[in-house]
Amino acid sequence: MVDIAEDGRTWLLSGPTSGYALHLTDADELLHLHWGPRIALADAQALAEDPLPGYWPFESPLDGREEYPVEGGPRFVRPALSVRTAQRRGTEWTFQAYDTEGDELRLRFDDDGLAVTLHYRMRDDVVERWVTVENGGHARVELLRTDAATWTLPDREGWRLSQLHGRWAAESRLTTAPLTYGEKVVGSRRGHTGHQHLPWVALDTDATEEHGEVYGCALGWSGSWRIAVAQLPDARVQITGGAGYDDSGLLLLEPGESYTTPVFAGLWSAGGFGGASRAWHAYQREHVIPDAGRDRPVLFNSWEATNFDISEEQQLALARRAAEIGVELFVVDDGWFGARTSDRAGLGDWTPNPDRFPHGLKPLADQVHGLGMRFGIWVEPEMVNPDSDLYRAHPDWVQYQPGRKRTELRNQLVLNLAREDVQDYLWERLDTLLSSAPVDYVKWDFNRCFTDAGWPGEPYPQRLWVDHVRALYALLDRLRAAHPGVAFESCSGGGGRIDLGVMSRTDQVWTSDNTDPLDRLAIQHGFSQVHPATVMAAWVTDSPNTQLNGRVSSLRFRFVSAMAGVLGVGGDLTGWTGQELAEARRWVGLYKEIRPVVQQGELYRLRPPAGGLSAVQYVLGEEAVVLAWLQAQSHGEPVPALRLRGLDPTASYECRETGDVHRGAVLLHHGLRTGLKGDLDAKVLQLRRI
Repeated sequence: MVDIAEDGRTWLLSGPTSGYALHLTDADELLHLHWGPRIALADAQALAEDPLPGYWPFESPLDGREEYPVEGGPRFVRPALSVRTAQRRGTEWTFQAYDTEGDELRLRFDDDGLAVTLHYRMRDDVVERWVTVENGGHARVELLRTDAATWTLPDREGWRLSQLHGRWAAESRLTTAPLTYGEKVVGSRRGHTGHQHLPWVALDTDATEEHGEVYGCALGWSGSWRIAVAQLPDARVQITGGAGYDDSGLLLLEPGESYTTPVFAGLWSAGGFGGASRAWHAYQREHVIPDAGRDRPVLFNSWEATNFDISEEQQLALARRAAEIGVELFVVDDGWFGARTSDRAGLGDWTPNPDRFPHGLKPLADQVHGLGMRFGIWVEPEMVNPDSDLYRAHPDWVQYQPGRKRTELRNQLVLNLAREDVQDYLWERLDTLLSSAPVDYVKWDFNRCFTDAGWPGEPYPQRLWVDHVRALYALLDRLRAAHPGVAFESCSGGGGRIDLGVMSRTDQVWTSDNTDPLDRLAIQHGFSQVHPATVMAAWVTDSPNTQLNGRVSSLRFRFVSAMAGVLGVGGDLTGWTGQELAEARRWVGLYKEIRPVVQQGELYRLRPPAGGLSAVQYVLGEEAVVLAWLQAQSHGEPVPALRLRGLDPTASYECRETGDVHRGAVLLHHGLRTGLKGDLDAKVLQLRRI
């Protein structure tokens, strides 16, 4: 809902529990008024009457108070907008008009033919912000920096900054530290979202998991990006973010051309970090993730079982075992196409290997369907091996710098997806592939970063950083429209491409290449701070974990770890014993029982994975599920009870403990005993109100 003052210069967006207000002064200075608990329009107008402080030596009264600071004039904070024309650099805008369409507010400004529109939309308690810049009167305009939003926090002492950091196989690890004066910058200069940081930050002063105010921001962009959190000299805090890592240039706008930034979403919550997470999850299920209400199937992926050594017969043998344990989707990973017998060849040649699949993928897909499962494949369309038919025909289609060595990572180069001929080729190949066999699922990978991001012959080669991502989005949108029955998974060597932008076009994401069930607990804990279980893919693989660390873990622990998200299996089922297959069948059956609660329920993080007992709880209606893991038990200390949340404290609940029913009430004030014993033990508890 948008409320507007009578003079048309104060605006208030209201959600169920929160409000966001801004005001335009008589000097056309757009000021931030309020972000926090819900207020009335009269309250916003009263805030607008407070005068700006006077000038102090070397300080500006606008700094820390402007809604969207631009470059130029009496401003010294990081500008959200930096442009250059043939005549000048910077912006000196004047207000033109505002308008609303549905729940969207648009504020329009002009600077001598450069039109700037600020967009706002409140969805539940999440404020979506983005910006459109249009060249309406210049020979050309260079966008050096166009951020999606600047967020201003209330004046408080003792802010703490939470972020998700990591690397390959150790993504999404949560860290919290005091915010100090100056800037903290996180981002990616790699051409994709990156393993090193998820584009999300949260700030608080004294919040706990379930109590206290939390301010969070998440960027929806799958290329290079930057979020800067600044504590200014007067202790005010601003968060600025958008596409691109530095200010070397985003795009060049010819007359009539425009650029629209990605969405930078913000959320205020009074319910602590847990309340903020549940609000983020609800927002994404309702407004971001495609078909979020549909249960994600239990899948099998062939990668860890076979690596590149695959054949139709071998895949069929795995498919039969997968069907026996209750798998619903069978995915053939890397190695099915071109000359792809290792990572040295074949990328770009998206036709089935004639030796391995002499009649194409259709016979295997038909047999998988006959086993009662859906059929999926792995692709990496944005990459090419130098040893491929595609590269031999079009060596100029990759990103490269003239006169420089073409850097190969994982024996591959990055296709310049900003080129229209590359876009046309990928559309034709992928559309043909999805039409040639009954494919239900595509795992879309991206296994290296940009390095030689050049485009010889292009007048403004910097644009490939933005246009690559826009072309990726357009290709995914086009494929989804042409093949509406096909689901897509985003992967980038694990969790290297996870953000609200790619999530709006894919059904789930591959959280990490690390499938060790103990390591996964910390990864999944961090991931859950902002993203819901319904997109968090997790696999049960072999023990010892030969792909990473050699750790031995029980099938029980592996399954309960993976059941915290979208359950998958990735072990070599042809090597599992009959007893292991029977146990796996029971776990898969149990997951299907609890799946609606896990994938659609509200998440409560009962205990973080800090070395002892950790647990999460999901609540949906009158049902709840608790997943608990005992990582280690020292000196014979008893396992602590779990204090459940999100339930009616006056009600009784029947508790089913991994198949054994225990009658009676769960006493919320005294906690729930898990019965866990020893290291790397795990349990599933189902609760239903009685």
